[in-house]
Amino acid sequence: MKLAKLLSLVDSDKLKLEQHEHTLLVRLSNPPAHIWDQENLSALQRLMHALNKVDSIYAVVITGEGEKFFSAGADLKLFADGNTARAQEMASLFGRAFETLAAYRGVTIAAINGYAMGGGLECALACDIRIAEEHAELALPEASVGLLPCAGGTQRLPWLVGEGWAKRMILCGERLSAEQALKIGLVEQVVKRGEVVATALKLATQVAQQSPCSVKACKELISAAQHQPIHSVLPMEREAFLELFATVDQKEGVNAFLEKRPAVWQNK
Repeated sequence: MKLAKLLSLVDSDKLKLEQHEHTLLVRLSNPPAHIWDQENLSALQRLMHALNKVDSIYAVVITGEGEKFFSAGADLKLFADGNTARAQEMASLFGRAFETLAAYRGVTIAAINGYAMGGGLECALACDIRIAEEHAELALPEASVGLLPCAGGTQRLPWLVGEGWAKRMILCGERLSAEQALKIGLVEQVVKRGEVVATALKLATQVAQQSPCSVKACKELISAAQHQPIHSVLPMEREAFLELFATVDQKEGVNAFLEKRPAVWQNK
């Protein structure tokens, strides 16, 4: 699929897309707080699904437009009247969007440029890597309004930070600074204000040096480690290694190394 066609599929002004060589930068644009709603959740799902068919894009960076918010999460006005049908629709939209994001075959980087609250943090949790600016704050405050994180928060957060910190954030409503998030492993890097997008794009250029086929296989194996015992995943690891020998990129990678030249990946 050509990138131009991809852009037409998104069909939402609430996601702004920029291509940087082999990286797609996605800016959340639903001001002032970039809350999630039916439109942008559906657009994100369409985008990530379509990106699996775009061979020239190896990484996706997601950030919030402006300097204050990555995303403040769901629009609570949608839940004010207690309508369970609407709640079911939104929970399903959140789940599909962020599960599609997590399943993307390339690398996803959350460039957290400010507040990442509720569904905003859950979006970052669905990414492979999280980088935060020094003024960012992160929280899952859903229980304080009688709700719970329904887009992966109760499942992905403990795997990253452990049971204790997950319970402090979800059950006690503890809000973390960027430095606290770094200490517990919720983010992998903290940078100065205004530097997160450039830092994330620079990291994405490192992704472009790896075989996209290898990245896809490795990502699937790492994800499998969350859900399956090691004795069942180890054989899968060896099988995936052998399957790479059927790819064009495996031959290109080895020969490029032996010939002391940069590899030219085809994502095939």
